[in-house]
Amino acid sequence: MAGHSQFKNIMHRKGAQDARRARQFARLIREITVSARQGLPDPASNPRLRAAVTAARQANMPKDTVDRAIKKAAGAGAGDDYVEVRYEGYGPAGVAVIVEALTDNRNRTASDVRSAFAKYGGALGETNSVSFLFARLGVIRYPAAAADPDAMLEAAIEAGAENAESDAEGHEVTCAVEDFFAVRDALEARFGEPESARLEWRPATTVALDEDRAAALLKLLDALDESEDVQNVWANFEVAEGVMERLSA
Repeated sequence: MAGHSQFKNIMHRKGAQDARRARQFARLIREITVSARQGLPDPASNPRLRAAVTAARQANMPKDTVDRAIKKAAGAGAGDDYVEVRYEGYGPAGVAVIVEALTDNRNRTASDVRSAFAKYGGALGETNSVSFLFARLGVIRYPAAAADPDAMLEAAIEAGAENAESDAEGHEVTCAVEDFFAVRDALEARFGEPESARLEWRPATTVALDEDRAAALLKLLDALDESEDVQNVWANFEVAEGVMERLSA
């Protein structure tokens, strides 16, 4: 299992489903808030807000909750002001870790992230200390039934994407960050709403971990995932499926 997958999407262990769902909703609301304030509070005219609303819908967030978040963000002087912050460092076994956060208190967030790294065998570094090991890409995914591979590849090329890969599970289209919204909208016009569409950090190389090292790293990633300010966690590790299954039991 590759570490470029967002951490919250590979963790299916130890229960606590309700707590994780609450954190997921809180993250989505923060992204909706920031998106609505950076542009118009109308998803049709604000590509980032549209992406946030789509992600909320795919997470089964109630429409009323989404609408309230947009209205609150659009209100004059309403709510908290969030800023985007990125932290970088190394976890156990030299695994590179990128943490993206939306916070209304930089000191609190920095303290939480630094504490997690220190407690679980990592070391927080300076900005850009590990991001050079990753590529920032737009990633749009469709189920296999959405189109045949040739049609998806043709549409991706026409939309300005860099690559499209298809297998029995589905299609994955990647593009430059600056082309992300245009590519997503072009594909959506042709194939309907994607399964997911977001910006990701993809590692150029990965670190293979055995079970003991993977367990140590997952403790760090778990702690970061529990922070109310953390939106996404990315890491350049690789773990065999059998190992992940045992750790998830």
